[in-house]
Amino acid sequence: MSKSISIRDLYTPIQPTVRQSADNVIYREFLPAPELRRYIYCYWQLKTAHPLAEQFNYRVVSDGCIDIFFEAHQSHESFVMGFCKQFTEFALPPSFNYVGVRFLPSMFPQLFKINAKELSNKFESLDNVLPHVSDFIRNHLNAEQPPDQIVNLLDAYFIEIVSKAIVDYDTRFYDAIQIILDKHGVLDVETDLDTGISSRQLRRLFEFYIGDTPKTFSKVVRFQNILRAKPSSQSLRQNKLFFDVGYYDQAHFIKEFKNFYGVTPSKAFGR
Repeated sequence: MSKSISIRDLYTPIQPTVRQSADNVIYREFLPAPELRRYIYCYWQLKTAHPLAEQFNYRVVSDGCIDIFFEAHQSHESFVMGFCKQFTEFALPPSFNYVGVRFLPSMFPQLFKINAKELSNKFESLDNVLPHVSDFIRNHLNAEQPPDQIVNLLDAYFIEIVSKAIVDYDTRFYDAIQIILDKHGVLDVETDLDTGISSRQLRRLFEFYIGDTPKTFSKVVRFQNILRAKPSSQSLRQNKLFFDVGYYDQAHFIKEFKNFYGVTPSKAFGR
C-alpha cells in the first residue's frame, strides 16, 4: 500500500442501528482533523436528548474497527472495544452521553503497538491498555464541554501521538487489505491474497493489526458493503442479493448477516 493510499478512500464503516431507535436518542459522527483521517475514521457521540422511560439497548454491528469510548459524565472511566466478529449489545441507562473515537482498520495497533488480537470480541478498561490515553480523557474531557470543544481537544491530543508514531506500511499486508476492500470482501482468501508471503505469515499480520483472520475480516467487509448498498425490497424478495455478494444460498446469507447485525436483513432494512 502506497503511503498516498488511505483505507478511508476504500472503506466506510457504518453503524446504522441508532436511526431506527428512539426519537430521544441522538447519534452523530464528527470528522477528525485532516492530518488524522488516515488513522481515525470519526469521533462519535451517542446521547439522550431527554431521559428515557426505560433502559436503552444499543446494538453495535461488526465494522472491522477498534473504538475508544467513555461516558462524558463519568470520564474517569474509559474503554477500548476491539474487532468484533458478531454484533454486541449494550444495556444503557435512561440517560447517557457517550463519546468515542473510531480508528480505521489496522490503525490502532499501528499507533499504539498493541496486539489487536488481545482486544478482539470484547471491551477492556482503557486504564489496562493505554493508561496515558485514559489519563488524558479523565483530566481533559467532560460532559460540560460542547462537541466542537471535545473534537478540538481530541484532535490536538492525537495529532501529537501521530507525530511521534512509527507506522509500518508493510506492502504485503496492505496489498492484501487493498485487495479485500477493492473486492468488497467477495474473494477466495486462499487464492486471491497472494502478496508475497505465506498464508500463515499473512494470518499473523492480520491477527496483530486487525484482530482476526483475513477470512473473517473479508466477511465483515462484505457485510458492511451490503449495509452501504441498502438493498431494495425486490433484491431481498427475489433472493438475488446473496448471489451478487458471494453467498452460496439465502440461508447462509441470512445467518451471517444476523450474526453481524443482530437481526435478519428484512428487519434491518425495514422491509
